[in-house]
Amino acid sequence: MAAAEMCVRSSRELWTILIGRSALRDQTQIEAELDRNWERLLSGLSYYKPPSSASAEKLKADKDVAPPMKDFGFRISKFLGLDEQQSVQILQCYLQEDYRGTRDALKSVLQDERQSQALLLKVFDYYYEERMCMLRCVLLLLTYFQDERHPYRAEYSKCVDKLEKELVFKYRHHFEQLFRAEAPSWETHGNLMTERQVSRWFLQCLREQALLLEIIFLYYAYFEMAPNDLLAFTKIFKDQGFGSRQTNRHLVDKSMDALIDRIGYFSSLILVEGMDIDFLHKCALEDRTEEHQFANTPAVCKEMDQLLQTFGDIPHHAPVLLAWVLLRHTLSPDESSPVIRRIGNTSLQLGVFQYLTSMLKALGGSGNNCTASTARMCVYGLISFVITSFEEDALGSQQHLIDAACEVLAAPSLAELFWETKPTLGLGMILDSAIGMFPQKIGPLLQLLTALLSDKSTAKRVYSFLDKMSYYTEVYKRKPNDILSHEDETIWRRQTPKLIYPLGLGQTNLRMPLGTLGQVVLGEQGYMVRWDYSYSCWTLFTCEIEMLLHVVSTADVIQHCQRVKPILDLVHKVISTDWSISDCLLPITSRIYMLLQRLTSVINPPIDVIASCVNCLTVLAARMPAKVWADLHHTGFLPFASSPVTSIAQSISAEGMKAGNYGNLLILIEQPQGEYAVTIAFLRLITTLVKGQLGSTQNKGLIPCVLLVLKEMLPTYHKWRYNAYGVRERIGCLILELIHAILNLNPEGEGSAPSLQSLCIYSLANTEAGQAVVSIMGVGVDTIDVVMAAQPSSGGSEGPGQMLIQTVKLAFSVTNNVIRLKPPSDNVSPLEQALTQHGGHGNNLIAILAKYIYHKHDPALPRLAIQLLKRLATVAPMSVYACLGSDAAAIRDAFLTRLQSKTEDMRIKVMILEFLTIAVETQPGLIELFLNLELKNGAEGSKEFLLGEWSCLQVVLELIDSRQQGKYWCPPLLHRAALSFLHALWQDRRDSAISVLHTKEKFWENLATPLFGTLPPPSETTEPCILETCALVMKIICLEIYYVASGSLEKSLKDTLVKFSSSKRYEYWSMYVTSLVCHMAETEGEGIRSVTECQMLVSAWRMLLILSTSHSDVMQLTDGSVREQLFLDVLSGTKAALLVPMSVPCLRLGSMLATLLLILLKQWKSVLVSAPDILDPLAQVLESILQADQQLMERTKAKVFSALLSVLQNLQQKEDEPPHIPQLPQLLLSVCETAQEETLALLDSTRHAAVFGESVSEDKDSMETDTAPRALHKDQRDGVCVLALHLAKELCKMDVEGDHWLQVMRKLPVIPSILGTLELSLRLKQNLHFTEAALHLLLTMSHTQQGAAAVAGAGVIQSICLPLLSVHEISTNGASQSSGFSRKSQDAPSWPGVYRLSMSLMESLLKTLRYNFLNDALDFVGVHQERILQCLNAVRTVQSLACLDEADHTVGFLLQLSHFCKEWQFHLPQLLRDVQVNLCYLCQTCTYLLHSKKMLRHYLQTKNGDAIPAGPLPRSQRAPQTPSKQPSSEEEQAEHRALQTVQCSLLKILSKTLAALRHFTPDFCQILLDQSLDLAQYNILFVLSFTTPAFESDVAPSFGTLLATINVSLSMLGEVEKKKEPAPSNVGSSFEETKPVKSLLMFSMENCFHVLISQAVRYLKDPTVHLRDKQRMKQELSSELSTLLSSLNRYFRRGSPSSPAGGLLPSPQGKPSASGSKSGLEGQDLIQLVQAFVKHVQR
Repeated sequence: MAAAEMCVRSSRELWTILIGRSALRDQTQIEAELDRNWERLLSGLSYYKPPSSASAEKLKADKDVAPPMKDFGFRISKFLGLDEQQSVQILQCYLQEDYRGTRDALKSVLQDERQSQALLLKVFDYYYEERMCMLRCVLLLLTYFQDERHPYRAEYSKCVDKLEKELVFKYRHHFEQLFRAEAPSWETHGNLMTERQVSRWFLQCLREQALLLEIIFLYYAYFEMAPNDLLAFTKIFKDQGFGSRQTNRHLVDKSMDALIDRIGYFSSLILVEGMDIDFLHKCALEDRTEEHQFANTPAVCKEMDQLLQTFGDIPHHAPVLLAWVLLRHTLSPDESSPVIRRIGNTSLQLGVFQYLTSMLKALGGSGNNCTASTARMCVYGLISFVITSFEEDALGSQQHLIDAACEVLAAPSLAELFWETKPTLGLGMILDSAIGMFPQKIGPLLQLLTALLSDKSTAKRVYSFLDKMSYYTEVYKRKPNDILSHEDETIWRRQTPKLIYPLGLGQTNLRMPLGTLGQVVLGEQGYMVRWDYSYSCWTLFTCEIEMLLHVVSTADVIQHCQRVKPILDLVHKVISTDWSISDCLLPITSRIYMLLQRLTSVINPPIDVIASCVNCLTVLAARMPAKVWADLHHTGFLPFASSPVTSIAQSISAEGMKAGNYGNLLILIEQPQGEYAVTIAFLRLITTLVKGQLGSTQNKGLIPCVLLVLKEMLPTYHKWRYNAYGVRERIGCLILELIHAILNLNPEGEGSAPSLQSLCIYSLANTEAGQAVVSIMGVGVDTIDVVMAAQPSSGGSEGPGQMLIQTVKLAFSVTNNVIRLKPPSDNVSPLEQALTQHGGHGNNLIAILAKYIYHKHDPALPRLAIQLLKRLATVAPMSVYACLGSDAAAIRDAFLTRLQSKTEDMRIKVMILEFLTIAVETQPGLIELFLNLELKNGAEGSKEFLLGEWSCLQVVLELIDSRQQGKYWCPPLLHRAALSFLHALWQDRRDSAISVLHTKEKFWENLATPLFGTLPPPSETTEPCILETCALVMKIICLEIYYVASGSLEKSLKDTLVKFSSSKRYEYWSMYVTSLVCHMAETEGEGIRSVTECQMLVSAWRMLLILSTSHSDVMQLTDGSVREQLFLDVLSGTKAALLVPMSVPCLRLGSMLATLLLILLKQWKSVLVSAPDILDPLAQVLESILQADQQLMERTKAKVFSALLSVLQNLQQKEDEPPHIPQLPQLLLSVCETAQEETLALLDSTRHAAVFGESVSEDKDSMETDTAPRALHKDQRDGVCVLALHLAKELCKMDVEGDHWLQVMRKLPVIPSILGTLELSLRLKQNLHFTEAALHLLLTMSHTQQGAAAVAGAGVIQSICLPLLSVHEISTNGASQSSGFSRKSQDAPSWPGVYRLSMSLMESLLKTLRYNFLNDALDFVGVHQERILQCLNAVRTVQSLACLDEADHTVGFLLQLSHFCKEWQFHLPQLLRDVQVNLCYLCQTCTYLLHSKKMLRHYLQTKNGDAIPAGPLPRSQRAPQTPSKQPSSEEEQAEHRALQTVQCSLLKILSKTLAALRHFTPDFCQILLDQSLDLAQYNILFVLSFTTPAFESDVAPSFGTLLATINVSLSMLGEVEKKKEPAPSNVGSSFEETKPVKSLLMFSMENCFHVLISQAVRYLKDPTVHLRDKQRMKQELSSELSTLLSSLNRYFRRGSPSSPAGGLLPSPQGKPSASGSKSGLEGQDLIQLVQAFVKHVQR
């Protein structure tokens, strides 16, 4: 992408690599970098050469560099005074790393004079930064090459060995050149070298000098300096005036003072280090001074003496003079003592110890600042030796000495070193003299001991040292009375015991006993007595605090505070270093609360003491937050609420909030004074309390404190007055740390009062606090760069720049969390407005955030900025692309440059890719910019695309290239991010990008590489992202197969899938996913870090297998044995996951697998034939999930029930008889328990909905596999309740005997529960799916004697009979007759379907229970008589399947009831007559419709246009063979099939109607033989007419009707016979299909003959019928029947089926035989019967 790739690595990049912030983290890589660049580091600044004609010629001849670049290179060369070729190199590096425009714009920039000048100045700054970075690299090597803890120590050490010999010589030379260099001018360097640029040059010159000296100082800390070198350095520094006598000192301004001081400090330190005082001290102690390098160089010493005598006018000289005095005094005490004394006095006059203190402070804290630590080591050696060698009195003020010692001891290892040396040597002597003044002067000793605390061992030493104090020093102005003194007044003796603290009580006092001796020294203040008295200082400290509490409101308070502050500081240091000592300090720490309360309420509170108190409490709060909070609560120090906080609005208005003593301090004292010690301590304390995870009550108590911060501090802190630089940044950082801690708390349970977190979120989103955070984020990358550049230190880890970066990072994190946690609302909050508003000229926040990509110091800053951009791109309704404005392309280039760089920090690359992944979905403009696709030059309107030069797809393709995997610049996390981006493209169907990717060679092969690898077993923790990588690859392949027609798939993808199948990867991944799930189940989801990644992989695998069920050919998954293996793996995985009912992650995985299991069960039925027992594991799973959290398991239960249903249905299809299932009893019990619970829950929720008027959603088919749990139970087709009932029904079918059912019935009241809910559902006409399922279950149960008895006994008739009326509200007008019969598809759940089911249930119960159910059945028929009669009538007008189906069910029920004719006649005589009449009419209607096919077709087309079910065609017929065929043939086929279906329904209705009518007419044997038969009890059903009836309602059914029925049956039989003959066109209509139709026809014909004969005899025997009519009837019948007989004979000779169909319809003759061999015989029986009747009639 870069116009010209860099030939050489830039120094900044080298620096980034060496400090370990790049992608190169391995030791070998670091070593290789150092091997490649060590010579450059050795040459130092001389690496950059001055311009030369040779170089210019080479550049002109270079063909690889573009002419504009060459020209600009020459301009850079002149302006910087730099070699021409290096100038071009610098330009190339600058363009690669820091250029903020696009490459296209560069050409115009170089040509435009004004723009090119601006570019030149930027290159100027970049070049200076490069020089500094090179020196920083050397400093880094010297800092860590002997640090055992550093990971690259060995590599650094090897490099330092190479540099060692010549480094100092060269760097000293650079230093001399720098301070002697002439300032550039416009004459020498061109017009751009203005005064401002000259000043910038000089500032750089000073920086480089300071850095060079720092390097030389560190070098000499490890390597010895020769005496001549010391002399040389001394001369150089003298010439330069220790930095103050610069050649260009006229350019010095005030801002450069810090740098000049730094040069002085290092000059001074180098000379002190060169004298090797440590070694001198060692030699002196061991009395071998002649071994020191200066012992044998008298000439050098003499010259040094003379040189140093001229020193003394600059403070920087002081340590050098002091060190030289020591050196000369030790090596030659007699020689030149007056000179030495003079030099020593000069040193003391210069205030050497104050100077050392200020120098060490200026060099910074020594946490991880090696230079500062080394300087302290150097000064430690100096001070130790000085104190050992000279009298303390001769060294000036003790306080200055102690200050210097304390500053020195801040270095980490020196405190331990101090405790190991003898107390009579070095700093031990200062400690000794401080003890001599204690406790008269309490400060010096405690100041020293505080400095001597560095770790737990030193803390224990300090504690025990103070616990056993043996001297007590006091000052008396005059001699007291209770004293006996020695003659010479040197020793006093106490005559009375003395309480040292007059106001102290009991234990909080010290008692000096009688007879205590004291040494007396007479001084200016009076008698100083050192009593020989042993006591614990800790008790003394307690007394001091107690004393302060007594005098707090008197004038002594200030003096006492000065005594107590060092105590508090020491206590703070002790407990923060070693917590175990805190119990011993309880007397002190427990008094801090009271002290805080008293001190904050005085008129002029001592701010520093209060801050020390709060600091101590902060340390205590880190370990005991609840106790500290409870005690602090009573002090009145913290802000508090005077009334309980109930709402966010009340909180935000700060109603009833008091600022507490702290709030008053802030406003009245700290802000006017500009010192903020208490505020800093307060913020730390509150943050500690928040992090201490207090309970919700205490957290609510913290609300006033946090509110004070959010309302009074955060919006205004930047406007306060400050005395010191850096405090404002620190306070800002602490405020944001507090908010960050609150936002990272675990959210609390929902209460009415607001929580800390919700308050914070609301406040930041809606008040000024949020605007303040926005303004911190808006600081911008340029400001940060300026602050970083202004830091004098050598790029260390502390300073205002780092503080600013930290603050901005916290602001990003806080904003990100606020947006993430903010409750969703319709209104846009002020914070979101501020974040997303469009400002002109790229000034809006989005553009500022995006520009943080240019930041180079801290990789976390751009990363967090991009993370926030990602969040905003997701939630905010705005276009990032529009916000970026004209900078969009340049920012895109910067993003891609960092993404492409091989050394860039990997986490930034991952974040950029994640941002782009989000942008695919939410930011169309931005993603087009990044995809940078260009139209291919071709035909007009061509849609072929090419990748642009700046396309992110280039990088992504590189990252997924299989050859790159495992290399350092493509770690697994980055690979995953790249695939995630590709997945987003596929998911969002970015066709242009996808089409470009398709054209790339080996794209699919590279993409699928992860799927062919072998992962370590799940128990060995792998990189979790590898699982996600594989999941993403699977998903991309699935999306491609799903969206692209199988014919259009890329060949390479097909090849990959073939390879996938042939390499047995299906089996491998199936096994791996199963083992992963099993491993999670074993560890219960705890032992595994990668729960989300596991879920992703399982989800992707599920998608792959589901897709393979419909695309098995493309996906090469056709082998039955492989399928069986995959299915069994899924089953075992599901079982493993769901058998851990307490682990949420496992249950989630189990739920996902259960969906897959269900789909495979439905799609791969062939697998189930050969698979071993599936029921057992499923039964175990069911047991387990019934114990798990029910809300979580709602969907999973449904899936397991569905799976069990599928298995049971398959079992029934496989075997003719119900198979034996060992798990049946347990399964039944579990399912019934669930069914009962769910039914009762549905009952409650239906009642609730009925009371509160909530609509229960009708028919929502939830396809989501894992939706949120439902609050109210709703009736759903795939709900647990409905499925449980269906499953119970299937189990009921399996339980042939009904024994198991009986046992469950005895244990559980399932049926009453079901019936109760059923009754309410019917009454309210709700819960359709439940109602259907319940009726199906009851229907299945009613087939067995025991089941039917149980159902009837539970009161089924009460639950169904009356409520069912609400299902069919009947209106009187005829129009609604047809509307009552829904035209929905028959199978769809509907209320008419419920009615039909109820009818079947009544029929089944009556059939099974007979007389036991008769009364109930008569009640039912009585209640629903209108509907029954209407239904029988409706067949004439509505031939929809629903109508016919209902008629079928109704007639079936009436047929059963017709067995009990007498009882019916007794109870409902009128209804019986109506039913008989209607049945006769129905018989007539069916006959007519069956006879006249044309008429029937016409009816179906006109009246019921929507009722023709164009049922799904068989697969073989679905696609016509030739596309030229007209579609009409298909329509005709569909119509024909619809017609056949309706005919079949009519035939069933007819056969049942005739069977029922046969019960309403006398049995003909009885009527012929039984003379005493009461004819009156049988109504006449058919009138005496023999004409074929017309299709009109007013034509009464007659004998003609019955004869017509027989004729129609015969003709239909003939048609069926024709169909049976094999014809190539009708392969589908095989013999099997015709068999039941023939049986029905025979059954109808038989019954028709029976009814005809019976009715005829009834007429003949009826005395009321006229003889003439009887005669006519005989004639007509004999002729009609004779004709029929001849047809019958013809038909039966060909052979006919048995009648009726075996078990298809009930027959009064008992069970007929279904065997074909008897068909002829039965036909003959029928013929003989008719013949006999004809003869009887003819007689």
